[in-house]
Amino acid sequence: MRILVTGAAGFIGSTVVDRMLADGHQVVGLDDLSSGRLENLAQAASDARFSFERGDITASDLADFVARVRPDVIAHLAAQIDVRISVADPLHDARLNVLGTINVLEAARLAGVSKVIHTSSGGSIYGTPTVLPVGESAAPAPESPYAAGKAAGELYLNVYRATYGLGTTALALGNVYGPRQDPHGEAGVVAIFGTAMLEGRPTKIFGDGSTSRDYVYVGDVADAFARCLPAEAANGRRLNIGTSVETTVRDLHRRVARLVGVPDEPQFAPARPGELQHISLNVDLAGREVGWRPQVGLDTGLGNTVDWIRGRLTAATATADAGGA
Repeated sequence: MRILVTGAAGFIGSTVVDRMLADGHQVVGLDDLSSGRLENLAQAASDARFSFERGDITASDLADFVARVRPDVIAHLAAQIDVRISVADPLHDARLNVLGTINVLEAARLAGVSKVIHTSSGGSIYGTPTVLPVGESAAPAPESPYAAGKAAGELYLNVYRATYGLGTTALALGNVYGPRQDPHGEAGVVAIFGTAMLEGRPTKIFGDGSTSRDYVYVGDVADAFARCLPAEAANGRRLNIGTSVETTVRDLHRRVARLVGVPDEPQFAPARPGELQHISLNVDLAGREVGWRPQVGLDTGLGNTVDWIRGRLTAATATADAGGA
């Protein structure tokens, strides 16, 4: 297949790119590089089956680009990913996550693409569920502009499937972590904790640390995208992609500190608006529909992530030392 990956230079997008190439597909990456990094695509860049173009999913010429590329499937990962940014600037969030998604769907329709796999947010669209882990039958109940935008994207997927016959699957991701995650944003708590600890800086927990999330490893997420490529795979469905396990932020901090080898001594700050207290995702439907189950346990995934952060910091130090020599 020929796969177009939007948001290809992000940490999830680049992992999806690598997985698609490993499976033998041709891959085109699209990213405006506002938050993604070309270094994430270093491995893919050495593969003759990969090409990259810098571009914006909200651009008026997106349809022309997709028509030229002629992908079989679009894996749509480009997005504004921070709940706090959406609370501060809901219009910006909607331009990227709602209008951008519509633009991708329309470009796919006009180019005759067979399927769009959309990145939704299992960690936010359900609001505060009464039963955990929450399943796909629960009605979306967004409590932030970010969550509302993701839920709106799913509605437009349904419209394009019903009206135009476009194949669609929405993957409602838990809190994704793993190598290449940006430690300088607000959405990657594992990368934030790990980088600060390895650099000897203090860490901060917002609230009392009792909030819980469903942390899913980025390699498992890429596997979910790979399993949904066929047009008939979970067509018209939302699939939760998580682990069905709640982990508190306080416990996560404890685990990362143990792996880094530093004292487990976070600072505490007031809780931030727009964040849910507890979430975990029932993933049984993904197992039934496409045979997907999480494979990487939290401690293993955290170990992989800490090792990657350590290697990146070591390389940066070596580069700085060489430059100063």
